[in-house]
Amino acid sequence: MDIYDLFLYMSLGAGFLMAFNLGANDVANSMASAVGARAITIRQAVFIAGILNFVGAVFLGSHVTATISKGIINPEAITDPKIIMIGMFAALLAAALWVLVATLTSLPVSSTHSIVGAITGFGLIAGGPNVVNWLKMGGIVLSWVISPFFAAAIAYFIFTHIRKYILFKRDFIHQAKKWAPIWVAITLAMISLSFLYKTPAGKSLHLHWVASLGVAAFLSFLAWLVARYFAAKIILDEEEGAEGVERIFRKMQVGTSCYVALSQGANDVANAIGPVAAIYLIAKEHVLLSKAEVPWPMLVLGGVGIAVGIGLLGHKVMATVGQKITTLTNTRGFAVDFGAASTVLVASNLGLPVSTTHAAVGGVVGVGLARGFHAVDFRVLLRIVAYWVATVPIAALTSIVIFVLLKWLCYS
Repeated sequence: MDIYDLFLYMSLGAGFLMAFNLGANDVANSMASAVGARAITIRQAVFIAGILNFVGAVFLGSHVTATISKGIINPEAITDPKIIMIGMFAALLAAALWVLVATLTSLPVSSTHSIVGAITGFGLIAGGPNVVNWLKMGGIVLSWVISPFFAAAIAYFIFTHIRKYILFKRDFIHQAKKWAPIWVAITLAMISLSFLYKTPAGKSLHLHWVASLGVAAFLSFLAWLVARYFAAKIILDEEEGAEGVERIFRKMQVGTSCYVALSQGANDVANAIGPVAAIYLIAKEHVLLSKAEVPWPMLVLGGVGIAVGIGLLGHKVMATVGQKITTLTNTRGFAVDFGAASTVLVASNLGLPVSTTHAAVGGVVGVGLARGFHAVDFRVLLRIVAYWVATVPIAALTSIVIFVLLKWLCYS
């Protein structure tokens, strides 16, 4: 077995570990608010998210992936393909180890930022500072502000609206019947546009933006009609009180969480498989291209890894995001999901750097602040932010150490 085949097989193991951590950390965020609001149990969340992420990764995931995450380094500046192969393996392993550490301490971090930081680390050693796209790195730093603040603002606005026009009204049952179908319609419009613009399957349709808006408008109108019918059925009598309102939003929240889980499987599998695809390309062709075909067994490997990660360790991050930052109800949880998903959709289509993890946490903080500063546990929040800031430098340093050791072993 030559060195290329050896690194290919090792990268499959490291890719599975990265996918495992994706499931345990990133993807757990998609179900955290539903669990925190008691719309579903942790066991149900693990089961639903595991299946939907596997389906998203294997059937909706891209069969062509970027080999260098976010284009953070210029591989053409590194002439030896073997060096790139060793570096990509070091980056994959370093990122996986950091996300695993964060998961074991129950704190949510961005796997995208982990892999970007790790690739930056080996790039600095292999090609020097000029090999790194510092503008892209600036965008990553910017996303630490954009993602949580956008999501917090949207979630704050939505929950404030729900409180003002439904929960604080004397005839809140009637108001719920009136407003809930409207929110269902808006949510489905956002989900439709998110599917068309964010998932590889949606992008492959190549719809004109007018057609995309037409599809979203049609589906949201149907959703409004159906929601009006079911809203009347769910709330049986006026005596049920606020619980009737929460029951409506419970159904909506489970729906939005399921969509987020499905789309994360489709999008985030690239974080685990991209570096593996790069190593596969180098092992077979001895050259690295910016894009690589992903054999379907690799997508299955990523999907299985994500599902196993959710099943074994997903409960840790779910508990932190869903329960420890602030107390969630179904109306608050819906606002969190809507805020996070809206942020990812709008910011990414505007070309702004965005993190799903950061948006989810920002949404939770937003609904907490809607009830006052006392409603947010800032000690937990500060620990989370500290891990966010530490992600890129720690992943980079770990990648440098692994890369230097492997390079010494391979070239000595």
